[in-house]
Amino acid sequence: MGKKGKREKKGKGAEKTAAKMEKKVSRRAKKEEEDLEALIAEFQSLDAKKTQVIESSCPPPSPRLNGSLSAHPEKDELILFGGEYFNGQKTYLYNELYIYNIRKNSWSKVEIPNPPPRRCAHQAAVVPTAGGQLWVFGGEFASPNGEQFYHYKDLWVLHLATKTWEQIKASGGPSGRSGHRMVTCKRQLIIFGGFHESARDYIYYNDVYAFNLDSFTWSKLAPSGIGPAPRSGCQMATTPEGGIIIYGGYSKQRIKKDVDKGTLHTDMFLLKTEGAGKEEDKWAWSRLNPSGVKPTPRSGFSVVIGPNNRSLLFGGVHDEEEEESIEGDFFNDIYFYDMGKNRWFPGQLKGPKSEKRKRRRGRQAEAEGADDEEMEKQQPQGPVEVVKEVVTEDGTVMTIKQVISGPAEEKEKSESEEEEEDGALGQQVEPCPRSNAMLAVKHGILYVYGGMFEVGDRQFTLSDLYSIDLHKMEEWKVLVEMDPKAQEWLEESESDEEEDDTEGAEGGEEEEESSEEESEDEGGEEQHPSVQPGEEHADYLSRTEHYWIKFARSNMGPDAKEKKVVKVAHAMAKTFYEDSA
Repeated sequence: MGKKGKREKKGKGAEKTAAKMEKKVSRRAKKEEEDLEALIAEFQSLDAKKTQVIESSCPPPSPRLNGSLSAHPEKDELILFGGEYFNGQKTYLYNELYIYNIRKNSWSKVEIPNPPPRRCAHQAAVVPTAGGQLWVFGGEFASPNGEQFYHYKDLWVLHLATKTWEQIKASGGPSGRSGHRMVTCKRQLIIFGGFHESARDYIYYNDVYAFNLDSFTWSKLAPSGIGPAPRSGCQMATTPEGGIIIYGGYSKQRIKKDVDKGTLHTDMFLLKTEGAGKEEDKWAWSRLNPSGVKPTPRSGFSVVIGPNNRSLLFGGVHDEEEEESIEGDFFNDIYFYDMGKNRWFPGQLKGPKSEKRKRRRGRQAEAEGADDEEMEKQQPQGPVEVVKEVVTEDGTVMTIKQVISGPAEEKEKSESEEEEEDGALGQQVEPCPRSNAMLAVKHGILYVYGGMFEVGDRQFTLSDLYSIDLHKMEEWKVLVEMDPKAQEWLEESESDEEEDDTEGAEGGEEEEESSEEESEDEGGEEQHPSVQPGEEHADYLSRTEHYWIKFARSNMGPDAKEKKVVKVAHAMAKTFYEDSA
């Protein structure tokens, strides 16, 4: 009885502290958000000039992260909305709508009057009602310098059949936030967690809201039991029985003035109803202790529901801060969570069956003529970890970790296969490690678009598109390759005037075109030595090492130590080689 009383008092104390923090954050954020509201209103006035729906074929979308990729409920299409891009100097926000045609492997851009304002880190969910609806809630808008944030609390629906946006205005919904999660459950949208940040303060949430898709009303759930701690970026999935699963996520708290401590959560919870299907059902939290091989701790992972009642987790990053250095491990692995068995297991590539049979024959002639096949079949048994490490001029250490499935059946390999092994692993087709990618599943096929990774202080934002059949788990396919020329990185010292910054926050095509022109006007320094057909990475590095060292030194300055320059040069060369391969 005494312990229970203490727990209740502790819980009430935590609620009061959270309420005080929310008010504090709200007061400080109000001024910032008023400034940004004027900028958002200006952009919306530009969008309001669109009076008709215009759909046109287009190249693949520009690099971005933290957008949403959703599978159309009735057509073989994927829907990409929003996202962000940072080039080292400006933050670009998008509210563009792109449609990817799966059968044709082609993109189209759809301009619809009165769309939601530009945003990233929102959530989108699709329902099959009336030819398909895409529901969008929350997210954030950032100032061009990335120092001020506006967190949305608006709810929108895109009617896919008529191609019209509609804002749904209903009271009693969640406060403004980003990094939250949203899923459909029966005829409801369920929203959990997220965070709200101002220039000096922040707060993480663990509240749960439900939006009824029939009555268009919000309700705040008050589940019994001990639920997850406040967090953002978690995994959220609906079980076949109508329960909600929460796994992982990230949060931080201030331990002293100007010092924050981040937490990578690895716990798992189930939220389910205790009633018999009534709208007034009581919800309850319970802790889950899954079996199997769990994902390593990480943030920035992406999630989607796959076939056979399995929730899928892809990629992410694990940052470790030690004094003045930050080490980041980026991932490109897949983990499945079987909701029926309460079990985690890693996704392992099996390799095409026909290629396996060819290798078992061990014919040297076939081995010599099947380089491309070899790179995709040496996979199932032991994973091989490839680590890219860069030490920048200021001493920051950045490690990019890539897990590649190792070669199987080593005893059966011929001598020629052993000689080709290094090249095969290096050229294996798969997404590079990344965080904050966008995922969708259609007909049991997983699609991975965009995201980002870091090397030193530089952020690489991606625009490639990969797919893999989750039923077969044989091989990744490249649908859209990353264009190395699309990468732009401007140092802070090169900041343009405030007028240009405001222009950059708009996002869209005009800003990107002007950036490309500026890059070209700088004298063609980005024209790196091209990769020759069939050239191995080691041969490419040997042939171009002098150029990359010179290029790295020009970026790092004359005072950089030679050892660091060489490491950076090798990392740059490898990144360019992999993007070009």
